Amino acid sequence: MNLTEQDWADEEQRVQEVTAKMCIRMTGLEDQVGKVQSDVVEIRKHYWDEVTMDLSTTEDAAESIASMRQQAEVLSERERTHRQATAALGKLKRLMKSPYFGRIDFMEREERQGEAIYLGISAFLNEQEDHYLVYDWRAPISSLYYDYAPGEVAFTTPNGMVEGQMLLKRQFVIRDSHIQLMFDTGVTIGDELLKQVLSRSSDAQMKTIVATIQKEQNRIIRNDKARMLIVQGVAGSGKTSAALQRVAYLLYKHRDQLSSDQMVLFSPNPLFNNYVSTVLPELGEENMQQTTYQAYLEHRLGEEFDVEDSFTQLEYVLAQGRSSENGERIEEFIPHGDEEYAYSARLSGIHYKSSLEFLAVIHAYQERLMYADMLFNPIKFREKEVLSAARLVERFYSYDPAIRLPNRLELMRGWILEQLELFAELELEEAWVEEEIELLSSEEYHLAYLRLRKLEWGQGDTFDDFDQERVLLARDVIKEHLKPVRSAVKRLMFVDLRGLYGQLFREEIREEETMHEIKVGQGNPIENQVRPMENQWSPIENKPPYWSAICERTLKELAQARLAYEDATPFLYMMEAVCGFQTNGAVRHVIIDEAQDYSPFQLAYLKRLFPRCRMTALGDLNQAIYSHASAYSVIDPIAALYGPEQTEVIRLHRSYRSTRELVEFTRGIVPGGDAIEPFTRGGAKPRVIKVSDRGSLHSLLAAEIDRLLGEGYASIAIIAKTASESKLAHQALEPQLQVPLGLITKHSPTFESGVLVIPSYLAKGVEFDAVLIYDGSRHQYGHENERKLFYTACTRAMHELCIFSLGELTGFVGEHLTDAYDWV
Repeated sequence: MNLTEQDWADEEQRVQEVTAKMCIRMTGLEDQVGKVQSDVVEIRKHYWDEVTMDLSTTEDAAESIASMRQQAEVLSERERTHRQATAALGKLKRLMKSPYFGRIDFMEREERQGEAIYLGISAFLNEQEDHYLVYDWRAPISSLYYDYAPGEVAFTTPNGMVEGQMLLKRQFVIRDSHIQLMFDTGVTIGDELLKQVLSRSSDAQMKTIVATIQKEQNRIIRNDKARMLIVQGVAGSGKTSAALQRVAYLLYKHRDQLSSDQMVLFSPNPLFNNYVSTVLPELGEENMQQTTYQAYLEHRLGEEFDVEDSFTQLEYVLAQGRSSENGERIEEFIPHGDEEYAYSARLSGIHYKSSLEFLAVIHAYQERLMYADMLFNPIKFREKEVLSAARLVERFYSYDPAIRLPNRLELMRGWILEQLELFAELELEEAWVEEEIELLSSEEYHLAYLRLRKLEWGQGDTFDDFDQERVLLARDVIKEHLKPVRSAVKRLMFVDLRGLYGQLFREEIREEETMHEIKVGQGNPIENQVRPMENQWSPIENKPPYWSAICERTLKELAQARLAYEDATPFLYMMEAVCGFQTNGAVRHVIIDEAQDYSPFQLAYLKRLFPRCRMTALGDLNQAIYSHASAYSVIDPIAALYGPEQTEVIRLHRSYRSTRELVEFTRGIVPGGDAIEPFTRGGAKPRVIKVSDRGSLHSLLAAEIDRLLGEGYASIAIIAKTASESKLAHQALEPQLQVPLGLITKHSPTFESGVLVIPSYLAKGVEFDAVLIYDGSRHQYGHENERKLFYTACTRAMHELCIFSLGELTGFVGEHLTDAYDWV
């Protein structure tokens, strides 16, 4: 539909009128914020002047408390008003930049006149006329803009379905109170607007997409029924953006029951947390809790173990067990002196320990421990064995067999603390106690005197009986020295968790092998008594390949207080199965990004951790780069956990990030890529540059970077396969460039625009104007399990992709793609 000059004039006039009203409202809010802030400062300054404190009688004390409470309530009300006014002012400032982006004219059935509905990132009410000048994009009626073309339409409200006709759909780009682009459309989002948004340079942080939400993305955002919503989306389909808008929608719709601190996002790495951190604040919502699965493992296990992270595991897998580029060993344990054997065994262990089959083993083991094989650390104090491991086992199995493991340990804890009290009495006459009393300083003696006087006598009694003084001081000394033991007992550290986990893998170890001693922390009073495994029962019936090597490696890692990444979740699950599961009932919604990177075992643990919340899982099977993920679909293990009646799957096939030429190239890399639909935005074909040596590689890379910078690209990524290769590339390229060159590692806290070098697996989820593949040769990407890694690296590019190949090009770019790229 062609727009007339009058249409432009009318819409321009409305923009001016609306922004003028916003300016007036902002001025009023600024005055209100300033006044209320002054009130808060004044109340705090004179708080005690307004409160009369008189505690001479009960009535006076009650009156004083009432006066204090009243003053506190006044202060609280003023602070609340200040927060609300400040939040409203912030929303208006964001709205002023672009008051609205869409208009729909809707006429309800049985009505004769339609109403113009303008949509923006936040609502704006004309208070004089009690009429919305701008509707929030999350309002029920706003769904018409995303889901329908003009014609018969319907939308759901809290009061039921509303039907009618959409007479007009119009889209805007407004900057600085002026319309830059406007057109009427018969589709959800006009290609003109989407092309303009996608043609911009990549930012250091993710953009909001409320003006360009597609119909399939809107299904994700407004889905409020499924307990588990699974989004299987191709690279660049906007699944992460849609999930963040979904958070904003849920916070808007359920604002009386749901707050941002009740929602958690599990990101693939800390870098990604920073990348998405501005999306919700731009929509006027507070950020939800953001973490990584690795951070949670560190929180739970980091005090006792050095927990390997997923990136270190992946570095080893990608290096195929060989030494790293800088000569450091990646793999320390090489059974049988065979590096290839160790690599195969590690992969077998990763697959097995990540599976639901191993989860079933833990469950069977938990049942076994109900009547046999429980292990305890003997309780020692100053080299004395207070309670032996054998006595603890005897006590544990003296309880009713029907009592579950965690409940028995609660009973054990109380009994052990009682035994420690008895032990303390026996220690009163020991020589070390007398020595400690003699070593008390005057200050310590005086403090002990005050404590004992308060505990043992009344305020007026004297402390002059030498024998009683000595007994009381001895008890105080023993109590202080036993504090670490009591603390360890209260934390259930008398349970030999390392031994229990290791017991699953000790079957293959020779009895005559020298066993190690495990200590629960430096100087901990509860130490492990080394025991051979007495029973012959094994919970693992179907042993994976290389089982003996898996056992040996696992036990050696435990001996050095280290947990491989594939062991961390099973160990944590076993620990909670024995000691009691920790569940989080406060969290109402969990979003798991890059869900294909989670093993079935990890997903089952997360369900156990958040038993009552809803979940949104986002993933792309074509980007499943971890070795444990190669055998299953991203959908299958999650859907199995919740069942079909509670699970809904939405598939996104269209890629918006990259140009049509880039998508046509990258979809040919992976099987089934024909199902990926490119957007219509055109651009240059990918380029392939073959080089013979690293010197030429670095010179050509530097020249390509200069060209891209000259063409105005703001973010350029040199994507290497591994962290070690990234480091090598950075060292070689930095002296050749005239601009700063960043190096992204797993420890990088933020993501900045510019030129940077990044490992392939850390680039997941982010995008760049241009991507340069550091070495796309067959040598680097030759194994089938590296196909998806190569695909992931190539799909980070928005506008340009150039693959450098040090030798023969990878076979993933087969003959069928010859016409999809240009040789240089």
